[in-house]
Amino acid sequence: MDDLALNSRKGLPDALRVLFAEYPRISWENDPEFNDLIQFWLDRHLMFRRIVSEMKNDAQRILDAKLTPPKFTSRLSRYGGIFVQGLNEHHTIEDTYYFPKLAQHDKRIEAGFDILDKDHHEIDAHINTFVENANAVLNARDNPTNMRENTGKFEADLTQLEQLLDRHLNDEEKLILPVILKFGAPNMG
Repeated sequence: MDDLALNSRKGLPDALRVLFAEYPRISWENDPEFNDLIQFWLDRHLMFRRIVSEMKNDAQRILDAKLTPPKFTSRLSRYGGIFVQGLNEHHTIEDTYYFPKLAQHDKRIEAGFDILDKDHHEIDAHINTFVENANAVLNARDNPTNMRENTGKFEADLTQLEQLLDRHLNDEEKLILPVILKFGAPNMG
């Protein structure tokens, strides 16, 4: 349904947040089932958010002439690589391992995992645009006019990606964490 598409939804429907009602965010870290694996997963989400924020700040700083092109392109290359590789690995593990196992625990929220999987495909399309735009910026490092123009486009598209990623990560956390806290993490064996 279009109202559940990542680019248009404001959050998961109440029917998919039934476990979140039992396990609200404020209680997660105090729950006896909260463990290092959960913390690692949440830290990865935080890392993605921080990297996007850093890249946006850097893009704005280059547009405001407060950062040198060599420093900007060096940081973009490093952060961009970490972001793309990390997000691809993260989504692959979720799609192929965690989502199928976690979805089996409670049929009431099974459709939520399908939504999150579709989000990953939509985010992948934006990641492809991110890579194209980042490469355009990197390739324009010796041409200030092109650098500025390409950075403006990069920053605008990155802002949209940030919004989509944040919506997805918030929904994912509200769906998955309560499942793990209630039923435990999937068996790695």
